[in-house]
Amino acid sequence: MRIGTGRHRRTRTLSIAAAISLSAGAGGFLLGLSDHGARADSRTVTVSTTAGLESAVKNAVAGTTIQVRGGTYTPAATLKSTASGTHSARITLKAYGTEKAVIDGAELPAGSWLAGIYGSHWTVENLTFRNAPAQGLVVTSSTGGIFRNLVTAGNGDSGFTLRGDGTVGNLVQNLDSHGNHGRNADGLAIKFGSGTGNKVTGARLHDNADDGIDLWQFSSPVTIEHSQAFRNKNGFALGGGGAHPAHSVIGNTAWGNKLNDES
Repeated sequence: MRIGTGRHRRTRTLSIAAAISLSAGAGGFLLGLSDHGARADSRTVTVSTTAGLESAVKNAVAGTTIQVRGGTYTPAATLKSTASGTHSARITLKAYGTEKAVIDGAELPAGSWLAGIYGSHWTVENLTFRNAPAQGLVVTSSTGGIFRNLVTAGNGDSGFTLRGDGTVGNLVQNLDSHGNHGRNADGLAIKFGSGTGNKVTGARLHDNADDGIDLWQFSSPVTIEHSQAFRNKNGFALGGGGAHPAHSVIGNTAWGNKLNDES
């Protein structure tokens, strides 16, 4: 790089390889690099290919925002991260603007989840997770997660799962989980764990092989509000397996569920 200086201080000459472009962005300068469709600065990665998505999730750190362009992405292995954000520097995985981004498990090996998060302070929003051989999205022992406007559909086990001890203060908002199949396939499973402050609001859980929502062996209270469960085996399965917490179930509706026709 060569920067010319002299009497005319407004004059600057910038020489750099054509493969790298420098442009002004909302957060300062954005260094655009070809990385299997990824475009990144220190905080924001915009992906448009499956390889770019896999790389971005694998390398996410506190403060990373991953924006997924519209289209269908077919990873060959489970998308997985053990990274955590912080209160002030979350990790965000979301669709780009109003574009429709679908993560599809059609290319995964038998028994695979589509995505697994093992960290805290994630925001995942405006994405579809579908057609995994097993679970769609699994979040383990996570604190402070926000999971908003997601679709989990047609997976071979539960569409969306929160599990593990230390599952604390997570929000599941406007989840649409349907058509998940397999013996134990729930629309939303919050089970085999503990942790306070978890809330489900505005969910639509329907046409799943097992329960709309299942709280099996989750030993801490969960709040479920303003949600619908229909055409599942059970609508709202509020525990079992020895756990008896005082869950809060407010303003929900359930109907047409096969085991108990709740209405």
